[in-house]
Amino acid sequence: MSEKTKVAIIGSGNIGTDLMIKVIRTAKHLEMGAMVGIDASSDGLARAERMGVPTTSEGVEGLVKLPGFDEIEIVFDATSAKAHEHNASILEPLGKRLVDLTPAAIGPYVVPAVNIGDHLDAANVNMVTCGGQATIPIVAAVSRVAPVAYAEIVASIASKSAGPGTRANIDEFTETTSNAIKQVGGAANGKAIIILNPAEPPLIMRDTVYALVDAPDLDTQEQIRNSVEKMVADVSAYVPGYRLKQKVQINAIAEGATVGTLMKEEPESAPTHQVSVFLEVEGAAHYLPAYAGNLDIMTSAGLQYAERIAALKAEQEVTA
Repeated sequence: MSEKTKVAIIGSGNIGTDLMIKVIRTAKHLEMGAMVGIDASSDGLARAERMGVPTTSEGVEGLVKLPGFDEIEIVFDATSAKAHEHNASILEPLGKRLVDLTPAAIGPYVVPAVNIGDHLDAANVNMVTCGGQATIPIVAAVSRVAPVAYAEIVASIASKSAGPGTRANIDEFTETTSNAIKQVGGAANGKAIIILNPAEPPLIMRDTVYALVDAPDLDTQEQIRNSVEKMVADVSAYVPGYRLKQKVQINAIAEGATVGTLMKEEPESAPTHQVSVFLEVEGAAHYLPAYAGNLDIMTSAGLQYAERIAALKAEQEVTA
């Protein structure tokens, strides 16, 4: 039986800690090699120590000095966009594979249900954002059937599930997600909006996708609905709490509507209909409450990508 691939997590906050617990409890091909933070009193580092995971509170420099560093092959970065640039500059020259859970977007975007097989050899991949992981699969599902002239996503998350890192990266969130809507989702134009909902009790993550498409006939519209439903099933295979809130809505764009003002890039064809998709993401509650689906979909996506890399390595070892 092949040995598991050792991973490290930089960032002992909410996302990093949830990811660590997922690796320990659910990963088939991965095992924890280190948990890295900068706050020696953080709950994430304390939990890692209790679970027998090597730790350091000296950041990436401390990780490099750990005795088992050479055995670590994949490093998840759950810090911030700015911190990731520093971490990558140290780890990439040392041959470590980086899975970036910040909006830094140094490497190519990966949304597992859409393009997990496209960047398995990349040294550094970016998991976009929580809103991107939830909505870009839907944009891609629509664009596979009909040209998407414009796609807009609105991600609403519980304020309590947005830690300091998320709040510090709001601008990067919108820019990274908007770019990925086009590059991965296939839309000609994209826009992302995030809402931190302060409601009590906290509400689970809700996402809305609006897409302007060229789909004048009923057959095409039915294909869009089927494509979206299949994509929801694909995402829910690794994020069980991911689901449609209601049936996909497709409505004709009113004659004379000024939809062109939304578009910076000229689309392939003029849109005829608006597709509206309403989603919710309930977390698995491995570390945080179930309402924190925004964190769960990020950690699940990162884990899915790393598991695929490790599984391929295991297959190669068996056949060697």
